[in-house]
Amino acid sequence: MAEMGMGKGVTAGKLASNVQKKLTRAQEKVMQKLGKADETRDVAFEEGVINFNKQYTEGSKLQKDLRAYLAAVQTMHESSKNLQECLSDMYEPEWYGKDDLDSIVEDTDVLWTDFHQKLVDNALISMDTYLGQFPDIKSRIAKRDRKLVDYDSARHNHSSTNKGKKGKDGASLLERATPVWAQGILSAHNIAQSNLSRNQAEDELERAQKVFEEINEDLQEELPSLWNSRVGFYISTFQSMSGFEEKKSFETELCYFLHCVQVTTMHDYAANDSDELEMKAGDIVLVVAFDNPEEQDEGWLMGMKQEDWIQNKQSSLKGVFPENFTSRL
Repeated sequence: MAEMGMGKGVTAGKLASNVQKKLTRAQEKVMQKLGKADETRDVAFEEGVINFNKQYTEGSKLQKDLRAYLAAVQTMHESSKNLQECLSDMYEPEWYGKDDLDSIVEDTDVLWTDFHQKLVDNALISMDTYLGQFPDIKSRIAKRDRKLVDYDSARHNHSSTNKGKKGKDGASLLERATPVWAQGILSAHNIAQSNLSRNQAEDELERAQKVFEEINEDLQEELPSLWNSRVGFYISTFQSMSGFEEKKSFETELCYFLHCVQVTTMHDYAANDSDELEMKAGDIVLVVAFDNPEEQDEGWLMGMKQEDWIQNKQSSLKGVFPENFTSRL
């Protein structure tokens, strides 16, 4: 009946055993802190745990900042979409390039969506998977610490049991008070009890040592491997984040379209030098500023063909051309 009030699968014996383990561990820790019992130390493992905690803290911060960044990207996407739709609505249908503007607005929206999804797939999901392994390892580190205390306790119990063997002059008061004819029987009984205690202490030590070494061996391999894995993971994450540069080119594309002066070519122009732009009559050219204004000669402009720019964006060919071969749109 007493077991019915306990959790499912928990017996009174199991509960008592767990309580006894906790009491034994607490006693062992107190003895170690008081300096009355030696403590097994592994400096290399302790450094590995320090690195583990540092890695977990850094990863959690990166995950938090990444989620905040994704939220900001989503907000920017909505703001960009609203702004560009407003510009598209204000750009009257009969104005030149209306279809191109609408296409740019649509492409920019698709790029924002694609960029956000790539961050989720290549950065956030990877980050969640990366951090997902830490709680289990943290739990096993805590378990190792408990098993180490059990091992130390069993080791000290084994040592004290062996030291407790009495010599010839170590007879107890009971033994001295026992009649001579019964002393042999009592002595044999005491020896059997002593041997039993030593065997039990030895068995307990072997079990505690085996359990500790199994979990310790696994962690000794995992912690350094996990610590070294952070380098490749961070590089991969930062490479995923660098995709933001690709998005910026589409924002630049809209700026070029709205702000560049456009001219149409009235006559064919054959380039006479490598820095000149060859043009055919009817070509539309986007006029851009010289990188060095002092290099601009009077009557000459710098630009790139609109068709080339639409296909190649920032890698399109730029060159100088005579202004009097063109007419401003």
